Amino acid sequence: MQHNLSEASARLTDRVAAALADRTPLRIRGGGSKDFYVPSSPGEVLDTSELRGVVSYEPSELVVTVGAGTPLAELEALLAEKGQCLPFEPPHFGWSATQGEPTATVGGMVAAGLAGPARASVGGVRDYVLGVKLVNGLAQHLTFGGQVMKNVAGYDVSRLMVGALGTLGLLTEVSLKVLPQAPAEATLVFEADQHTALEQLHRWGAEPLPLNASCWVRDASDAGHAGKDLLFVRLRGAVAAVESASQRMMTDLAGTRMDNAQAQADWTLCGNQRLPFFARPAEPNMALWRMSVPQTAAVLETPFPQLVEWHGGLRWLWAPMDAQTQLQRVVRDAGGSAAVFVAPHAGTTGASHRFDAQSLALAAVERRLKDTFDPHGIFNPGLSPHANHASA
Repeated sequence: MQHNLSEASARLTDRVAAALADRTPLRIRGGGSKDFYVPSSPGEVLDTSELRGVVSYEPSELVVTVGAGTPLAELEALLAEKGQCLPFEPPHFGWSATQGEPTATVGGMVAAGLAGPARASVGGVRDYVLGVKLVNGLAQHLTFGGQVMKNVAGYDVSRLMVGALGTLGLLTEVSLKVLPQAPAEATLVFEADQHTALEQLHRWGAEPLPLNASCWVRDASDAGHAGKDLLFVRLRGAVAAVESASQRMMTDLAGTRMDNAQAQADWTLCGNQRLPFFARPAEPNMALWRMSVPQTAAVLETPFPQLVEWHGGLRWLWAPMDAQTQLQRVVRDAGGSAAVFVAPHAGTTGASHRFDAQSLALAAVERRLKDTFDPHGIFNPGLSPHANHASA
């Protein structure tokens, strides 16, 4: 498998070299699962699907190295066989129209840098990348980082690739830290308005409880909970810790415990934005806004319905594009930032920019990064490193 990956990497490096010679822009694309998120850019498509396969996997060392074109579902299945996982729960989003299978790739996971419901408790993609191999804009195949958690040489460079949207180079291999699956978990459901839910999450967050994920939403999809404000909290950890915390939390706030199979399905829907809340509204010009704020931020006072994740640190809402000024003021007052995550009518294209302007210092750093890794602007022209990536 490593031999095949080497051959595929060599072919793609030659392709980059030819594009460099002709100054032909290239648009890196894996499974296309996040086309809605990444703005369209000019250039020939550089398909990463042949960069597929496991280079090495050492379960006892909690490290796996795979080709960047490896389907994320394949990697997760491999880890599950050994009782391990990617704890940050990367979303898959895209599905094959012909096979009904998820199309997300490991390289796309790193390039987008998006994490799922457990992000606030276990960290994001960046915290688990140990090393990468990539082809830069000068057609050089480079190695950064390593395959052990104690390796620090080039470690930060590897992390720079997370959320860079392919603007700094073509990922060919990725080394990741993995973790054992939790021995036990429980999902508790509480009926509470958003203010009460946030206050309670803040209290629980100050206690030694195995909090893993949370989601507050007005649930109008279930006949048994029609129109109710519901807070879902997932606990993960040792059996005794989960059982003790469940009892403790349900004395603080009256709640019920969900069936684990149903809860797992619902958390997967949440991470992949397939809950009813994420269905596009019928009103025209509606965009899905992603608001990153401190976990202790109060309820954001807007007329638009919200879904709250990450113990209060991530707020989603559907609002028209002309609400930009209002949303900008509300989020900045809360000490946060916001981005259009799904633009109006987005299908294969996403938002073209964040409405929160970058600081001059950050813009200067991004220009230097681009000049270093891709001085001739071969990769994904028109995009900026990390410009669409807000605390994912």
